[in-house]
Amino acid sequence: MITGIVGQAGWMGMQRGMDGLSQNASEIASAGVKPPAGTSVRDISEPLVDQTENLRQVEASAKVLQSSTDAFDHLIDILA
Repeated sequence: MITGIVGQAGWMGMQRGMDGLSQNASEIASAGVKPPAGTSVRDISEPLVDQTENLRQVEASAKVLQSSTDAFDHLIDILA
């Protein structure tokens, strides 16, 4: 259950991170395709670094979402 603004921020952060991971994977996969004649080899270092950053964003956002859910569950336990 997504609870409040904090939970929504965590969910949105996870979505952005997953979108970034998908884009990075696409860039890395397309680097394996033979470049057109007369062009240089594609550099994949930037998408690899970005992939790590996006992974960390997903992990951090998941922790935010989990903390929000835990706090909500604790509040329910207190009120019950």
